[in-house]
Amino acid sequence: MLDTIFDKAKPIIGMVHLRPLPGSPLYRPGSMRDVCATARKEALLLQEGGVDGVQLENIWDYPYLKGDEIGYETVAALTAAATAVSNAVDVPVGINCHLNGVLQSIAVAAAVDARWVRAFEWTNAYISRAGYIEGAAGKALRYRSAIGAADVRVLCDVNVKHGSHFIISDRSVREQARDAESQGAEAIIITGWETGTPPTAEKTQTIKEAVAVPVLLGSGVNEENAAELLAVADGAIVGSAFKEDGNWKKPVDVRRVRRFMERVEQLRATL
Repeated sequence: MLDTIFDKAKPIIGMVHLRPLPGSPLYRPGSMRDVCATARKEALLLQEGGVDGVQLENIWDYPYLKGDEIGYETVAALTAAATAVSNAVDVPVGINCHLNGVLQSIAVAAAVDARWVRAFEWTNAYISRAGYIEGAAGKALRYRSAIGAADVRVLCDVNVKHGSHFIISDRSVREQARDAESQGAEAIIITGWETGTPPTAEKTQTIKEAVAVPVLLGSGVNEENAAELLAVADGAIVGSAFKEDGNWKKPVDVRRVRRFMERVEQLRATL
């Protein structure tokens, strides 16, 4: 599936962390022009550094609302920012609307010709900081079909960061990955326990052996561990490692992006 979106093996997706959007507690009234300009600038820096794609998310909109509670203003603002980015870059673009706003992400993706969306909970359920989050697969795939957005791929987390999965602790991560795949996930994303924390190579290998779809790293990949983790995984979504001081709240540092991508190119050369 990844080869229908990306030209290279082991694709690296750089994160565009949108500044606060209208309706969120941290939004500064009248700042949408700046939000779009910053998103465009950071996406261009990521592209300059060599990433294979960029993904937008409304990470600064915390505390987050759950899927069905996400307002029209968030979808509109996310679409505006995604339009600014997609019109500026040549690499593929993806969408992630917090928290588990999969239908909203699909709507934005369809409007801006984005290529994929990220779903934090595709099947089963977990407890997030916003409360109980249920799998979105059933509604999301029906909605994708209804609006004619079959080309928008779904990249789906299993055992996602920032939450408790005790309520399904009788199912292994391997079984959860199979659940997601069986319900239409077109790639599996695995993470550590929080932003900036990587999954282990062992966990990555376990998931790879359980499913036939691609497996992507969703957190904590950096210059030091990229070779080890990408030797197993099929690609990665990278945020913190591309920011100044490795801090996701800071601006993109194109030098860090270039160094990381040089390591990835060395790995690709061995394939």
